[in-house]
Amino acid sequence: MPDHIHIFCDLHPNINLSNLVKDIKVATNLWMKESGLFPTFVGWQEGYGAFTSSIRDKERIINYIKNQKEHHKTETFEDEFKKLLTDHGIESFE
Repeated sequence: MPDHIHIFCDLHPNINLSNLVKDIKVATNLWMKESGLFPTFVGWQEGYGAFTSSIRDKERIINYIKNQKEHHKTETFEDEFKKLLTDHGIESFE
């Protein structure tokens, strides 16, 4: 799990998702490198994945994120991401 993060948030319609992701990456990049907590961190990857959800799914998504450490003992990030794409009807772009 140390190669990616999950963020679950509610965005106001006036907030641009790509700007939010850029701001998060910029704000955390230097700290990640200098903190010493992530010695192999060389920078964020280009791009990101984002999915919408219903408020009805809030607790399920929160629990999914909370269980990432256990989840990634059996499934890689790549496999997880491909499954998310498939589950949301998005064609993979390999």
